[in-house]
Amino acid sequence: MKSNTLLHSVALLATFLAALFCWQRPAHADAGAAALPTLALPADWYPESIATGPDGAFYIGSWRQGAVARVSPHGGAPEILVAPGSNGLANGQGVLVDAAHQLLWVCSGNWGYTSVSSTPSALKSYDLASGAPRASYLMPDKGYCNDLAQDSQGVLYVTDSFHPRVLRLLPGASALTVWKEDPTMGAGSDGVFLNGIALDGDRQLYVSLVTAVPYVLKVDVGQDGAAGAVSRVDMPRVLKNADAIRIYAPGRMAIFESNAFGKTGAYGGQISVAKINGNSATLETIVAGLNDPSSGVIVGNRVYFIESKYSLLFQHKDDPAAIPLNVPFDLQSRVLPDSLSK
Repeated sequence: MKSNTLLHSVALLATFLAALFCWQRPAHADAGAAALPTLALPADWYPESIATGPDGAFYIGSWRQGAVARVSPHGGAPEILVAPGSNGLANGQGVLVDAAHQLLWVCSGNWGYTSVSSTPSALKSYDLASGAPRASYLMPDKGYCNDLAQDSQGVLYVTDSFHPRVLRLLPGASALTVWKEDPTMGAGSDGVFLNGIALDGDRQLYVSLVTAVPYVLKVDVGQDGAAGAVSRVDMPRVLKNADAIRIYAPGRMAIFESNAFGKTGAYGGQISVAKINGNSATLETIVAGLNDPSSGVIVGNRVYFIESKYSLLFQHKDDPAAIPLNVPFDLQSRVLPDSLSK
C-alpha cells in the first residue's frame, strides 16, 4: 500500500510539474513562427502600399524610389525585390500579391517626387519570387493607377485618381477596360477622384475618395460581373483622407486615414475600423497620431501599417535637393481590440 501511495504521489507531482511548465511557457516560445510587431524598411523608402504573401512576407512599395521591398515577418534586413524603375515603375502605389499565379501587381503613378524617371501611369506585374518584370498595362485616357483588388476568379479592379471610374483587367486580357464610371465617384473641384479599393467577397466592392468626405462608396458586382449602381456607406464623421481600405472580415473594414491633405499637422493620420451595416457604419479609431499612414494589412489579430511621411517631400517641391537623406521608415503593428478582431 505504501509503495502504491508513493507511486501515486510521484505521478501527481510529475503531472503538476508538467502543467506548471506548460503554464509558464511564454506564448511566443515558438518565436521563429511569429511575426515581429515592428519591422525595418529601407531608408528613404516613403512607402505607399503593403501586401502580404502566402509565406507571411510583407511586400512594400516605394512611392519615391519606384521599387518594392520584401520583408520577412521574423525581421532581418529588407530585400529589394523590384529594383528602382524596373519595368518603368515610378510612383509605387497599390501593391497586391496574386499567389495563385505567383505574381506581384503594382500600380505605377506619375505624380512626381521620385528618384527615378517618371513614366505614364500603368498597372504592372512582376514575378513574385524573383521580382522580374512580367507585364505592363497602360492606364487609358491618361488615368492614374492608385490601388487594386482581386476577386476569387483572378479579376483585377483598379481605382483611377484622375477619372471617376474603376477599371478592370480580366484574366488573359491585354488591356484595362472601364468597369464603372460615375460622376459621384469624386467630390469637390480638386480634380482627383478615387483612392482605395476593397472587395467583401466577390459581390460587394468598396472604394474611398482622395477628398476628405464622411463616406465610402459601394458598387454591387452582378453574377455576370457587371457593375451595379453606386451607393454611399455613411460614416459618423468626415474621414481624414481615407487612403487604403481593407475588408478583413464580412462587414469589417480597416480604414487608413492618411491625412495627406489635412490641416492638422504631420501627425494627424490615424487608423479606424468601420462596422458596416447596409448603407451606414459605426467607426472606431484604433491608432492615432500617425504621419501619413497610407496603407496596412490585417494579419491574425494585428494590424500592420506604414507611415509614408509625404510632407517631407511635399514641403520641398521647388527644391528637391533639400529633401533630407537617410530618413528612417518601418512597418509597425498594433493588436486589434477583441471587439474588432473578427
